[in-house]
Amino acid sequence: MKLGVLTVPFGDMPLYDTLKYIKSLGLEAAEIGCGGFPGKAHCDPEKLLSDKDALDSFRKAFDDTGIELSALSCHGNAVHPDRATAKKFNDDFVNAVLLAEKLGVKKLITFSGCPGDSETSKHPNWVTCPWPDDFLEILDYQWNKVLIPYWCDMAEFASKRGITQIAFEMHPGFCVYNPETMLRIRRAVGDILGANFDPSHLFWQGIDPVEAIRVLGREKAIFHFHAKDTRIDRTNTAVNGVLDTKHYSDEINRSWVFRSVGYGNDMQTWRDMISMLRLVGYDHVLSIEHEDSLMTSREGFEKAVYFLKQAMIKEEKPTGMFWA
Repeated sequence: MKLGVLTVPFGDMPLYDTLKYIKSLGLEAAEIGCGGFPGKAHCDPEKLLSDKDALDSFRKAFDDTGIELSALSCHGNAVHPDRATAKKFNDDFVNAVLLAEKLGVKKLITFSGCPGDSETSKHPNWVTCPWPDDFLEILDYQWNKVLIPYWCDMAEFASKRGITQIAFEMHPGFCVYNPETMLRIRRAVGDILGANFDPSHLFWQGIDPVEAIRVLGREKAIFHFHAKDTRIDRTNTAVNGVLDTKHYSDEINRSWVFRSVGYGNDMQTWRDMISMLRLVGYDHVLSIEHEDSLMTSREGFEKAVYFLKQAMIKEEKPTGMFWA
């Protein structure tokens, strides 16, 4: 396995300086935001696609530092019911595909998205219960009329341009938010869709990430891994449960908050996840994502690097067992 980072928190630094910085800490890979919610600080596909010198300079930053470009990240909601919003996210994804083709990158990270409840909706509608029956009607519309047709089209578009993996981050608020929904859309659209496995969004749902890795891994459906943690506040959760709409900055009153790796769950939990990743054959990048509101980006990132270096399994899998 390789240690990497989603570079979005360092958007105030030039790309080359960011890559030099992460190299100095022993990282081997970088995931680059190129549109949607991650923004375009280090990578603006429209500019790179229209300016050969800029594209060459982008490539050279990786060549000169020896950092691998692990994936392009373009999280968005291209099935948003507001047409202008959907077009913006769709255009970002299309440009990410075209740029990936130029760069020879095979993996894109995004969200499944979430439509509204009908063709006249203005806002997304994330359904979390089956009753009253209206909610099941919404799900039928979202999946069969919007989500599956859209991703069938995008999968074909991306595949024709050499993309082999579109990795959905399983994220509440979007239609794909757990292993069940991930496998549902994968079976409907094809094996080009898989998971960007981010345990931080699973912890607070009550999902055991180790067992989720087992299930998705057996289907060869884990394409990427975000190393981010979540801390459950037992007091607030005991009173209000885990569904929480308070702003992320209201940390002391929330049922859970995102934390840097190791500040939400202990070393054994992370070692178990990494061991299960190996058991199911995942041998790619652990990409650190910093969203800890209690620490600066540098402090949270560097603590995560230190923690993960102790938890990771770096060497190739043994070819034999001398003891058995």
